[in-house]
Amino acid sequence: MAAHLRAWKRCMSLAQRCTTMHQLKPIHAIFLTHGLHHNNYALSKLLAFCALSDSGSLSYASLIFTHIQTPNSFIYNTLIRAYSRSSQPQLALHYFHLMLKDYGSNLLAPDNHTFHFVLSACANAKWVLAGKQTHNWVLKNGLVLFDGHVQTALIRVYVECKVLDDACKVFDEIPCLDAIQWNVLMNGYVKCNMGSEALRVFRDMLMSGVEPDEFCVTTVLSACAQTGAVLQGKWIHEYVKKRNGMESDVFVATALVDMYTKCGCIDMAEEVFERMPKRNVFSWAAMIGGLAVHGYARMAIHCLDRMQVDDGIRPDGVVLLGVLVACTHAGLQEEGQLLLDDMENGYGIRPKHEHYSCVVDLLCRAGRLDEALQLIRRMPMKPLASVWGALLSGCRVHNNVDLAELAVEELLMLENDGVEEDGAYVQLSNIYLGARRGEDACRIRRIIGDRGLKKTPGCSMIEVDGKVNEFVSGDVSHLHRAQICAILELLSLELV
Repeated sequence: MAAHLRAWKRCMSLAQRCTTMHQLKPIHAIFLTHGLHHNNYALSKLLAFCALSDSGSLSYASLIFTHIQTPNSFIYNTLIRAYSRSSQPQLALHYFHLMLKDYGSNLLAPDNHTFHFVLSACANAKWVLAGKQTHNWVLKNGLVLFDGHVQTALIRVYVECKVLDDACKVFDEIPCLDAIQWNVLMNGYVKCNMGSEALRVFRDMLMSGVEPDEFCVTTVLSACAQTGAVLQGKWIHEYVKKRNGMESDVFVATALVDMYTKCGCIDMAEEVFERMPKRNVFSWAAMIGGLAVHGYARMAIHCLDRMQVDDGIRPDGVVLLGVLVACTHAGLQEEGQLLLDDMENGYGIRPKHEHYSCVVDLLCRAGRLDEALQLIRRMPMKPLASVWGALLSGCRVHNNVDLAELAVEELLMLENDGVEEDGAYVQLSNIYLGARRGEDACRIRRIIGDRGLKKTPGCSMIEVDGKVNEFVSGDVSHLHRAQICAILELLSLELV
């Protein structure tokens, strides 16, 4: 008995000190030699390391599982949890189904942890049907009434699957909502480009007496940026100032910078940025991106140097894309091409498709269409719609029919949902008209009509007196449409 106890203590001590798979495998062998491979508690220690540690191996965890004769709830939950956040979330459902089979034979019941992890897998994989089936299990077990983690996971499933009506139903049935649940719903509306609804949810949250945390504030500022609701963004900024310590949160401050730049208040964005006690790569990306879209290309390039000198932060691909956008908007051709060529050697970042697309756009705007085509041909990846679309737009501006036909041909060869197809035909028709080739333009228009293609209508938003107004091309439902049209006619007379 004493020898067995010493062996047990030694094995547990080894398992506890294990930090790599190189160490774990011989420890597993020691477990086998001492007969601990039949002990669920002992094996759970090894399995938990393999499944949950950054140094572990999920495949080895699954191998350990196959040799366990009667797995318990902890073992099942460990594997389901690990696979729910992995690149193979389907295996989380596999182990859940195995657990249900064992449930039928030996009363091994899924618990609140199980359902939380299974729902997380459904959310991460965007499986709405599996999510609804798990939702039914949750209802049968009554967990939706009292477990906050399961409630939040249910909302998140429907949010990630963009089934917001069902997300709202779950949300409305929760008797005592917390800040996390409010944030998940708000974030769902933002992801679906429904920023106005996210702002409504935020107002309801404040009225309910729940105090928003840093995550909620960051989300609602994203909604303000999305809708251009600068007055509401400023109110939230004042609210942040009154909350002790929140203004110094790097993510809240970065969201403020992003909001102000997207709402056209570049001076306010700079003020917030310069007052930040700590900045990260996202902060610099937001500031550089804001300067880029406002036409301050030289300042954006200066920020690229500043972030390395002042904060010791190495730029990532998003930051460099922001600088390329700045060069594109300002027509800085040499600077843009030089940065693209120097990305890998100077910053250790291999250019991605979006970086090439940006420089193609830069060359097209400058009328250097042949150079743009040469760059496209040199791209190490397959050119997508954004690249050929940039070339097509350049052809329209500079009346290059031959290259326009090539760009449209390439666009139509891409597998897409038809959005690029209708836009490409409309652009080509306009290019033919600009080149006085009316017959070709009519031929393209007939193709558009025969295929039933419709160009996606344009949409714009503006905030007036704290209320966001949305305008969609062709929509005549706005209450003040007559007055708006009258003002536009007056403005058009001034522009002539």
